[in-house]
Amino acid sequence: MTVINPIEEAEALADKLSGLDLADRLSLVAGLGGRVVFTTSLGIEDQVITAEIGTHRLPIDVVTLQTGRLFPETLALIDETESQYDIHIARYEPEQADIDAYATKYGMNGFYESVEARHACCGVRKLKPLARALAGATIWITGLRRGQSANRAETPFAEYDAERHLLKVNPLADWDIDKIKAFVADNGVPVNPLHARGYPSIGCEPCTRAIKPGEPERAGRWWWEQDEKRECGLHVAEEAASIVAQQ
Repeated sequence: MTVINPIEEAEALADKLSGLDLADRLSLVAGLGGRVVFTTSLGIEDQVITAEIGTHRLPIDVVTLQTGRLFPETLALIDETESQYDIHIARYEPEQADIDAYATKYGMNGFYESVEARHACCGVRKLKPLARALAGATIWITGLRRGQSANRAETPFAEYDAERHLLKVNPLADWDIDKIKAFVADNGVPVNPLHARGYPSIGCEPCTRAIKPGEPERAGRWWWEQDEKRECGLHVAEEAASIVAQQ
């Protein structure tokens, strides 16, 4: 009996995906079997993926982490996107008990005070809901791109997520922002109006600001922290994710 190495499986899949266009990449992944989940933050790149899933009626579950602190514009876009593509975007919310425990320990907006407190907030509002969203999944699709930040410059088309024991696929890894915007314009994809107001990367409202000219796309996320590699914990190495998850 041949034992398939998951890392080698991911590398082989990445090679296949590299030569395909986006629709074919998603179709290939959707046909691999098992539960395939796409997590969308409703950002412009995620909207491109959602548009392809809806247009081609692909058997991919589309989910979002409704953290309880999203911009009103983001919440409105969820409904608009569902209507335009006749799809359902499943909402995964944090547990109220976790929010209450966080507020007791750090204060409701304690994430401004320390990296530890911010990681703990992301753990409650993002990581725990993500774990529920990915329960039973074999493949996780994301909108990660190499051009989003220096920390994501080596993003592969596919990789093995050892922490979650699934294949993680990044079908837009090689797309730059100009290609994203051209696709949106050519296909009438609905996008968050905050993008036009200087917000290329949009997360929770208290933790996101517009960027300044010349700043990287993700400079407006957790802007008060000095670490240029700052992330919420969804897309970090296994060791770092474990630290975040324990907060």
